[in-house]
Amino acid sequence: MRDKQTVQPAINPIGFGDRPFTIAVYIANQPNLPEYQSLNQLTCLQQGEITRIGQTCGNGWRKVFNVYAKLLYALDKKHFSFSKLAPTWQQYRDQYLLQAGSGTALIFSSPNFSLLSNDVEVKTLHIICGRTYAKQLVNLGLEVQLTWLDEEFAIDVVKAVIVCPYFDYRQLSNHKIKRLSVMLTGVLMGKISDLNE
Repeated sequence: MRDKQTVQPAINPIGFGDRPFTIAVYIANQPNLPEYQSLNQLTCLQQGEITRIGQTCGNGWRKVFNVYAKLLYALDKKHFSFSKLAPTWQQYRDQYLLQAGSGTALIFSSPNFSLLSNDVEVKTLHIICGRTYAKQLVNLGLEVQLTWLDEEFAIDVVKAVIVCPYFDYRQLSNHKIKRLSVMLTGVLMGKISDLNE
């Protein structure tokens, strides 16, 4: 009988983005380009790189970046400044998302909440893309206490974690993006908030 596998969180997150980050999105896959297969840390993207990844790796990656930018742009302006940086979510995506100074991350490694801040002033909010990926992480030992709001969304307020549908237009529609933005503001304030309540 084999030993049960456990989540081995990376000491340092592996993926795209900037440290320190206030929003971290965890995704089960990464772009299938040689230069990204050996990442061992968080790497800031450069202007034009998101477009290149979308063109080279296909429509799925373009959707991931678009949904991420739309979500940040939909967040409550009283608590988040992402939408103040550019006049449209498209310009925000192209000029700021996952770049140096953005405070955003797209992480391919398992979450390591112990390395990140839960200080109210600089709280890190965590989004796990996809119920299947979240359940896989939990089965491998990720320590979260998720409250499932329905089949698609779950929250752990203490660890500031939200599980949502995968970042794709069909799974995370505009209404669900707005719903997720309300949940993120609630978690920032230390409570469960849901547009569907």
